[in-house]
Amino acid sequence: MTGRLVHTGQVLLDLVMRVPAPPPVGGDVFASASSLQPGGGFNVMAAAARAGARVLYAGGHGEGELGDAVRAALAAEGIEVAFRASRGRDTGVSVAMVDDSGERTFVTAPGAESELDPAELAGVAVTGADIVYLSGYSLVVKEKRDALLDWLDLVSAAAGAGAGPTVLADPGPLVADIAPESWARLIARVDVLSCNTREARLLSAVPDPGAAAAELAKRVRPGAAVLVRDGAAGCWLARAGAGEELIPGLPVTVVDSNGAGDAHSGVLAAELLRGMDLRGAVVRANAAAALAVTRPGPATAPTRAEVDALLAAQSPADSAGSVAP
Repeated sequence: MTGRLVHTGQVLLDLVMRVPAPPPVGGDVFASASSLQPGGGFNVMAAAARAGARVLYAGGHGEGELGDAVRAALAAEGIEVAFRASRGRDTGVSVAMVDDSGERTFVTAPGAESELDPAELAGVAVTGADIVYLSGYSLVVKEKRDALLDWLDLVSAAAGAGAGPTVLADPGPLVADIAPESWARLIARVDVLSCNTREARLLSAVPDPGAAAAELAKRVRPGAAVLVRDGAAGCWLARAGAGEELIPGLPVTVVDSNGAGDAHSGVLAAELLRGMDLRGAVVRANAAAALAVTRPGPATAPTRAEVDALLAAQSPADSAGSVAP
């Protein structure tokens, strides 16, 4: 594994509360449990690091107590930090309400993680061995959006056709708020687009997840792939002209779905960095997401050994995947 996962998204603090159901307008509910822990992009990076990848956080962080907590959590996972702390601003907070079905609802107060200095970003050197992760959250903040997209253009131009880093993008829950021109710039550069069924439906206007994956595969650049994470059913994989395939999920009892998509993306990136083919990486990412939903909390990604153990308990075909020499 020679490359790194370079994460350009946001790490903030998650205030996670277990509730029977989100409160009605003007109402209130009692939480059965609560915790404050790093979330957002941290979940993807922790998943990749636990799967053995080198990870660099190329995003903002504050200089107050919340920023200190973020940096400590990143260090504990062995994740490097590219930028200095923002002066005069702390890291933001997201309130995550997890109901009895395992579904979650968020309210976010942004902080220093939403800022980005173009000069600092320009100093982040990437190669064709790296994977650059871009979150849709970054595309709804104008200053960060423009800096990131300009940087991707520069990186691609400097590397030459086909020689730049692999771009893995997740549109995220705010996909409907991304400006069409910004989305068009990203989709022209993305190599793997990974989204859940809601996001795929909003992007494609196609309700069926497999058909939505096939439709989105027509819009990405030649050779790029689209993944649609379909919960317990598994993950759809589509490429233009190659049809779509459902790679099955693994049956588990859901405790908390918060962070499952992040675990999927992080392990996917780690396995691609290891040289595994995309389908094999999705098989392992499915297993990681299955393990993640059996645990409470957002950063619940398993270790690589735990994924090995789960797949070993399945049929041999379930763990198939080739690794490049």
